[in-house]
Amino acid sequence: MIDADIKVYLFIALAGWIATDLWRWLGVIAGNRLKEDSEALYWVRAVATALVMAVTAKLIVFPTGTLAASPLWVRLVAAGGGFAAFLAFGQKVAVGVVTSIVLLTGLLLATGSA
Repeated sequence: MIDADIKVYLFIALAGWIATDLWRWLGVIAGNRLKEDSEALYWVRAVATALVMAVTAKLIVFPTGTLAASPLWVRLVAAGGGFAAFLAFGQKVAVGVVTSIVLLTGLLLATGSA
């Protein structure tokens, strides 16, 4: 017999899977019917980009956890440096992410905020 606690976790996992997977499959079905240069797809890309940038800005301006102890200027310099590296090296996301992490780590160690 399955323990009551495990049943709760299984229910949460199943409900979460159904809730997210349903929308993913609907997106795949709808996306297959869109032309790559359609206005609808441009709009979807713009909304997705805006959401990612909103989350990024929130993490920079209103951080939580360990990042909250770092000064705002350190987070801004790390993000700006990562963006500059992203642009300078052919818009490679990995370059921007690694540069931001290296800058953030270096600045935190240099300022004694780590």
